[in-house]
Amino acid sequence: MPSSSPSPSPFPGAPQELLYEGKAKRVYRTADPQVYLCQYKDDATAFNAEKRGSIAGKGEVNCTVSSHLFRYLAQQGIPNHFLAQPSPTEMQVKAVTILPLEVVVRNRTAGSLCKRLGLERGLPIDPPLLEFYYKNDALGDPLVTQDHIRLLKLATPSQVEQVGSLALTINGHLQTFWRACQLELVDFKLEFGCDAEGEILLADEISPDTCRLWDLAAGDDSAPRVLDKDLFRFDLGDPVAGYQEVLQRVLQVVEQQPHPNSA
Repeated sequence: MPSSSPSPSPFPGAPQELLYEGKAKRVYRTADPQVYLCQYKDDATAFNAEKRGSIAGKGEVNCTVSSHLFRYLAQQGIPNHFLAQPSPTEMQVKAVTILPLEVVVRNRTAGSLCKRLGLERGLPIDPPLLEFYYKNDALGDPLVTQDHIRLLKLATPSQVEQVGSLALTINGHLQTFWRACQLELVDFKLEFGCDAEGEILLADEISPDTCRLWDLAAGDDSAPRVLDKDLFRFDLGDPVAGYQEVLQRVLQVVEQQPHPNSA
């Protein structure tokens, strides 16, 4: 059986200095100044950390799913920070400076959008809706306009245009991938960073923590089966089983894909 983890990395990866610890991962400096090591945690939070807990195996699921999705997106021409997955819960990435923006793409109405605008859950959004949020825990990561971004100097207008365009392109690729997993991509959050040369790269993670995923195999649009962090947020079921099911579906799709070096 193929391993759930990609091949070991050729890069020096021992953590040397903790640079950052967030709700879902720790980021370390390594011997190579252009390489960071991300350690994924089982910790789970929701509602700006008002709800806290743990999901057994979440770190391994999110690290492995993210690794495969970063590889898939790289094959589609999307520049990202992924280098290798040396262990089930560790990812080596290119060193980037994260833009203080969360970019959200929505394909159906759900979550905060419904609460904010009084919309019914599950309505299709065509074309997809693009939103920007200011990454600031103290302020609760507020929704911001492009004028707010300019006022706060969170990113340049060209960077905003670039990450917005990339996010919508990524949405199309991810919809194709998740559909192959019999999952509908309802909405998701992305983060981007700048490398040493100033190139914008997709960063952070793409996982059941950052994607809202509904089970297409369930066959009930009126009450979609949730397979994402909403299981934890709203106590909708067993998050451990849900995350593991997403991982197994991803691995099955990856195993069916032709190897890039095959004739």
